[in-house]
Amino acid sequence: QVQFVESGGGLVQAGGSLRLSCAASGMTLSANAISWYRQAPGKQREWAAVISRGGAPKYTGSVKGRFTISRDNAKNTVYLQMNSLKPEDTGVYYCNQVPFFNDYWGQGTQVSVSS
Repeated sequence: QVQFVESGGGLVQAGGSLRLSCAASGMTLSANAISWYRQAPGKQREWAAVISRGGAPKYTGSVKGRFTISRDNAKNTVYLQMNSLKPEDTGVYYCNQVPFFNDYWGQGTQVSVSS
């Protein structure tokens, strides 16, 4: 059974940085495209960034230039470096494969950005 585990969230002031980690049991992350998603309070979950099997990143427009997705194959971990954080980045961040499987969602990690 595949299970994603997200970590690294926290409370930061606007302009600050966080690095999120995504680990997975039962899956080799480098064999799949992996995405980060986020869900703001009262809103639907939205896609934020993806890293392809080949390591190519893509971002949604609102995070482009501020967030960087990367992968450490030796640690079987995908990261999301988030810089210049804004209050609108607040939410629970999740990772999943592409396309996502509902059974694979983890608990997510809470990111809170204060103004």
